[in-house]
Amino acid sequence: MEIVERDQEILVKNLQDFDPKHIFECGQCFRWDKEQDGSYTGVAFGKVLNVKKEEDNVIFKHSNKEEFHKIWIPYFDLDKDYGKIKAALIKEDEIMKSAADLGNGIRILQQDSWETLISFIISSNNNIPRIKKAVNLISERFGLYLGEYDGKKQYSFPEPEVVCALSNEELTSCGVGYRAKYIIDTAKAVVEKNILLDELKKLDSSDCFEALLQFNGVGPKVANCILFFAMGKVDAFPVDVWVKRVMEHFYFKKDTPNKEIERFAKEKFGEYAGYGQQYLFYYAREAGIGK
Repeated sequence: MEIVERDQEILVKNLQDFDPKHIFECGQCFRWDKEQDGSYTGVAFGKVLNVKKEEDNVIFKHSNKEEFHKIWIPYFDLDKDYGKIKAALIKEDEIMKSAADLGNGIRILQQDSWETLISFIISSNNNIPRIKKAVNLISERFGLYLGEYDGKKQYSFPEPEVVCALSNEELTSCGVGYRAKYIIDTAKAVVEKNILLDELKKLDSSDCFEALLQFNGVGPKVANCILFFAMGKVDAFPVDVWVKRVMEHFYFKKDTPNKEIERFAKEKFGEYAGYGQQYLFYYAREAGIGK
């Protein structure tokens, strides 16, 4: 890829394996919205960005070269060879080949650990539109104002110190329901115990998983999502409704325990299990498998 800085934007030429729709609509993030021109505007790490694909080029608006290298290359995982990952996953597996073809261009975002922790607590027994609405309302009401982009005000996700001071009612009004207590308890744990979430990344996958389970509202599926989307544990394999459906449809019989599905996937897909999960999730949802 070739990176070119222009006025308040970055043009990346010949960027392979990058499809904004597949990246932002595959269930891994909740702060990106589609614009009328087909681009996507979102907030990450306190920065606002607009992303638009034009043939083999991608335009990243509202950024500069220094910021792009520091924040957005790691965030979009641009240094990773997704061609190699797909080749390893589809070897001798026609099902994964179909899934990877449909989800071509997905990249796994390297997201903020605190925001991801709370976002996936909200995701429990929930759907993507409601999760997005709740996360955005929390940001608008309690986050820092970052300015306006294309006529819309943008806000950061509030820090743990802000969230732990909120009342149950304030959070419930954002549409999180019974999860308000979990969110407040988690924020208090992070602040009062001085937990540095990014330090958990240094643990191996198993220890990191166990550490995440200590937070109120974090079960196995949510912990695996946080492992993969924020902690860099690419061998994690979250099993949600869609993944369970597609795995049972192609690899198992119905009513297979989630632990068995996870164990099988980790053995079958190895170090790239998490990437396989995303291709299968997108495949199941877009193709309506098991509905």
